[in-house]
Amino acid sequence: MFGMIKNSLFGNTEETEYKLLSSETKDGISYEVRRYDAAKYAAIPSEGRSFDQVTGELVRKLLMYFGGSNEPGEVMGVVSPITITVYPRDDGVLSRRLVVGVRIPTAYQQGPPPPTDSAIRIEERPGMTVYALQFGGFAGESEYRAEALRLTRTLGETAPFQRKQYLCCSFDPPIKPYGRRNEVWFLQEEP
Repeated sequence: MFGMIKNSLFGNTEETEYKLLSSETKDGISYEVRRYDAAKYAAIPSEGRSFDQVTGELVRKLLMYFGGSNEPGEVMGVVSPITITVYPRDDGVLSRRLVVGVRIPTAYQQGPPPPTDSAIRIEERPGMTVYALQFGGFAGESEYRAEALRLTRTLGETAPFQRKQYLCCSFDPPIKPYGRRNEVWFLQEEP
């Protein structure tokens, strides 16, 4: 437990690297198009509970894994952002299925420590190109949905992005009171 607290308050935070493909502004709304390489993530899926009911619990489990609750007891440091893959219905409301994930730090990509919590799985995620919209404040389901709607309207109906899922991203620890960074990522359809 101390490892998780130390890790999230004082530990090294590595930010997931990406290649900026473009910065766009349309109707006063700015977004970026970025390319992320394939990487291993620690992830926990959930079904049956809402975004706001379950995300805090799952994030804590992942922070404990990175803070030393793994087979060798290795304190790894945290990589931002925390990503939450959501699956919206046609009306924009989020289904009760999501996956919370955190990228494994670069130093552990080749051999991540096995988790002691059976809910956590290590998965290889493919490279992805995303449309990223940044916003501030404390974000829950309603804030992410509102920003996803803004990005959808900004990109328009013909933009090549996946409409069956998107990622809600948080870059800051929950105790940071101001200057918070959140993003919505739409996955660009690969040709």
